Amino acid sequence: MFNVETIRKDFPILSREVNGKPLVYFDNAATSQTPQQVIDVIVDYYSNYNANIHRGVHSLSQEATDKYEQARQKIQAHFNAKHAHEIIFTSGTTHGINLVANGFSSLLTKGDEIIVSALEHHSNIVPWQMLCERTGASLKVIPMNQDGELVISEFDALLSEKTKLIFVNHISNALGTINPIEYIIKQAHLVGAAVLIDGAQSTPHIKPDVQALDVDFYVASAHKMCGPTGQGMLYGKEEWLKKLPPYQGGGEMIAEVTFEKTTYADLPHKFEAGTPNICGGIAFGAAVDYMNAIGFDTIASYEQELLEYATEKLQSIEGLTIYGTSKHKTSVISFNLDGIHPYDVGTILDKLGIAVRTGHHCAQPIMDFYSIPGTVRASFAFYNTKAEIDALVEGVKKAKMMLS
Repeated sequence: MFNVETIRKDFPILSREVNGKPLVYFDNAATSQTPQQVIDVIVDYYSNYNANIHRGVHSLSQEATDKYEQARQKIQAHFNAKHAHEIIFTSGTTHGINLVANGFSSLLTKGDEIIVSALEHHSNIVPWQMLCERTGASLKVIPMNQDGELVISEFDALLSEKTKLIFVNHISNALGTINPIEYIIKQAHLVGAAVLIDGAQSTPHIKPDVQALDVDFYVASAHKMCGPTGQGMLYGKEEWLKKLPPYQGGGEMIAEVTFEKTTYADLPHKFEAGTPNICGGIAFGAAVDYMNAIGFDTIASYEQELLEYATEKLQSIEGLTIYGTSKHKTSVISFNLDGIHPYDVGTILDKLGIAVRTGHHCAQPIMDFYSIPGTVRASFAFYNTKAEIDALVEGVKKAKMMLS
């Protein structure tokens, strides 16, 4: 049975104080916290078998290699990729997106079109703008409505034989909206377009099945999933990864090097130049194990309970507006108090030991749509409690009283 108080004991940081108050951590959409089970794996690596991988015959290198490749297999199983070599270890979601964008530089020409959504993080906008500048392709945008949902009829209208690539986040980091990616993928494939899904915000809450989705590329970050920063993964269908050229040159990604010609290694090493974040990859696997032990259905059910509770409590505060009111959303609430800058609200909350995110959340087009400078974002994880939400509500009321 799920017991949040038992779960909280796995996270050392949750027992500390901030500004003399018990820490209430509601910035999970930026970075989740790390359980002791994952911390122990990190310590074990550096204490007992720290060595470079794939290139050594000595015992430490072989042990590190085995652990690293076992982690890749864990990620493969978690996302249900067909092959382990379809999992490319990256430094995070942004790295994965840029890897794909760079690869398509040689596949697009002037007159081609690519589609992005109005709900994207800057990491899923800027690389595609850069790709268009390099290739002459044009960027089209799926608009959003006041509820923070994509206008799917407009997406349908944008699709044509010119469409080559589509990029959409699974869940909006700023609003929590869950996008209809199954429909988007299916319609994209009808016109022969490839689809990349940004899963940075979805993977902490749900367990995507990349084969069932039939998605071409899916990217995620370990630090959103109780793992370390600086580590992520790119899933790509084997046929697409074979088409794309290497993103970086160096050691590990080569088969043979002469001064006249270099041939590249097979997947996944073709895209993994240089010494990787070995410990990060192993810890990513441990984080996936930890979350699967709890169960993603259990996580989703509890976080939905937190979302509904927090929404009801915050809506009772006069002058508070919630942005992103889709019926299909995850445990993220973006809000503002009338006439008060979100930064000021966040500063007061911090004095009370409550960590929230303020600003445009690297999603400035969303804020421009609502004509606001930013929001206060409270994002909940399975280790948060209703008592913490009560503290947030009281903190927001105090901020309103002090700043009005």
